[in-house]
Amino acid sequence: MHAVTTSCPSPTVAPADAPFTPALPENLLYSFTLPAAPRSPGVARAATRAILKAHGLPEVTDAVVQVVSELTACACRLSATNEVYVSLRHRNDALRVTVYDGHPRHTHARLGAICVLSRRVSLRVLDEVVRACHGDWGIGGDREPGGGTRMWAVLPRAGAAGYLRNERTYE
Repeated sequence: MHAVTTSCPSPTVAPADAPFTPALPENLLYSFTLPAAPRSPGVARAATRAILKAHGLPEVTDAVVQVVSELTACACRLSATNEVYVSLRHRNDALRVTVYDGHPRHTHARLGAICVLSRRVSLRVLDEVVRACHGDWGIGGDREPGGGTRMWAVLPRAGAAGYLRNERTYE
């Protein structure tokens, strides 16, 4: 039996001097799952830096990496499961970060409110970064897939780019 390999070219056939073209910001759409462990926020920061660099978005790196770090650290600390899920995307000229953890939804409304308040208090740095970037953030929603907790932040690209240039305005 003879296998025909001409229809599937080898990657080594590509010219070695082909220029590297970064991916477009509009194509930024990544998600990854990490262990709910103390080292995971560092892994999430490193992955985020690499993703933003590959998509030609160095000007938003400081703000987005800080947001990813804060959300991932909170999720890892509170998850009732062994993993957390991180999603990064660029849409409508804004960077969106979503983190899911396995913390179950509380059946008692008062306990749920206390839990959300506890998360909000632990995310004070996130709140400052998002406000400085003129963005928005939140916790949860009506129904979460898998019964976990969703935390999210949206950073407008222009606001995130001005994050460390003293362009912060507080209302």
